[in-house]
Amino acid sequence: MNLPPLTQRFVLHFGEMGSRWGINRTVGQIYALLYVSSRPLNADEVGGALGFSRSNVSMGLKELQSWNLVRLLHQPNDRREYFQAPEDIWTIFRTLAAERRKREIDPTLSMLRDALMEQPGAAEDIHAQERMKQMHSFIEMMTDWLDDVEKLDSDTLASLMKMGSQVQKLLEMKDRVKQVFTGKSALEPAKQSPAGSGGRVSGGDDGQL
Repeated sequence: MNLPPLTQRFVLHFGEMGSRWGINRTVGQIYALLYVSSRPLNADEVGGALGFSRSNVSMGLKELQSWNLVRLLHQPNDRREYFQAPEDIWTIFRTLAAERRKREIDPTLSMLRDALMEQPGAAEDIHAQERMKQMHSFIEMMTDWLDDVEKLDSDTLASLMKMGSQVQKLLEMKDRVKQVFTGKSALEPAKQSPAGSGGRVSGGDDGQL
């Protein structure tokens, strides 16, 4: 590699981590190089810096383009194609979330919807379908949350992430406010009428509520 020491460390690490993220070493290193580069790079520059063949660089760049993780640019009076990673880290996060959803989550949701429309007869299948229903509800809730997150601008998203435990405190405050106005906690289960009372709850000896 023809890279400064710190940049080389970062690029090598991304290559090693690539297999854990579902991409190969070459793609991981190419993306890492483009991410830290101060300017767009063409395929020859990428290959020269990483020691990859032109064909490997070309395939890696096409893979990154299919994930919408690099932008294709052109320079004045230069017929070569240049590539650049998005500068905004939150744009990268949203892109990765959207692409992983399209490739992994959406097909799973489609399969689960089809499975929930069936009417199983065997006890094992009835139990399995109930478990699938729980999984479908959870994944759908998470995708709805992701939809909301993707609509946020980068500054708002960063502020939300920084809130951390304050979100829990906000929910607790909401519960206390509800308690003030309704007289009960949002988490408190509804009281059941005593059996045999005909749905009435006695408030004392005079029979008044």
